[in-house]
Amino acid sequence: MRTRVAVGRDRVVPEVRAATPLARRLRAPVTARAPWLTAVLDVQAARRRAGRPVAVVVGADGQPPAAAAFLQLRRRGLTTAVTMLGDGVPAPPGGPTARLLAADDDASAALAEGVLELLGGLHGPWSLHLAGLPLGDRTARRLAERFPMARMANERTAALVDGLDDVGPVARSTDPRALERVLPALLAQAPDAGARAFLRAAARLHAAAGRLEVAVPADRDGALLTLLDGPDRRPWWATPGLPGMRSERGAPAAAVTVPARSWLPAPDVARRLGGRRS
Repeated sequence: MRTRVAVGRDRVVPEVRAATPLARRLRAPVTARAPWLTAVLDVQAARRRAGRPVAVVVGADGQPPAAAAFLQLRRRGLTTAVTMLGDGVPAPPGGPTARLLAADDDASAALAEGVLELLGGLHGPWSLHLAGLPLGDRTARRLAERFPMARMANERTAALVDGLDDVGPVARSTDPRALERVLPALLAQAPDAGARAFLRAAARLHAAAGRLEVAVPADRDGALLTLLDGPDRRPWWATPGLPGMRSERGAPAAAVTVPARSWLPAPDVARRLGGRRS
């Protein structure tokens, strides 16, 4: 299978959109779909030191991909930190938020090789931390197997539960105008300017696509934003202390980590690169 690498927002955006059928078929979370990742790319393009977005894609040019990984490269001192695209943005809690898309086992193997080639071509030391993945991710497991210092870890998540209807009447709407009425108050609760910028962009983009529900209690101050994906609902952002909202144990998520001291390519990658270091 042919593998290609796209670097920079203008080249990654088309790859994200081309992967839409694959993401839908694999039932990837809404936070691993084109609207969410496009919001990530748009916000990061306006920020200094946001790093470089990268797409590792398996498949023929002009055809829907068989596999794809959307990553972010950031310089931290002398080290290049490699993470999932969107790592660290305010995402809906309660389960995996990222996906290394692969149609089948062969595509997963080719995707892992493509990521290894990307790592092997970086200049200087690097670290790898791909978090928010579903348990048993085949590509993450393959990557972990190639580095002696790699670690696979699972973690529990806490889900945000919408119990607003149990407390009193609630007005629910997918009209973008409903979002604009509550957005200033919700943004005021964001921890920093970067989070506010992303919340604003992602909420408006999903509202315009009809994929965001705004819930406003009739007799209480506050609001809840919920991301929609067909019948699936992901409560995302709520006014702190809003009566009716609660947390409960969510689905586990997985991560693969290769620390910076393991910066040499895997032995077989090094051979293909002619023995040179990354």
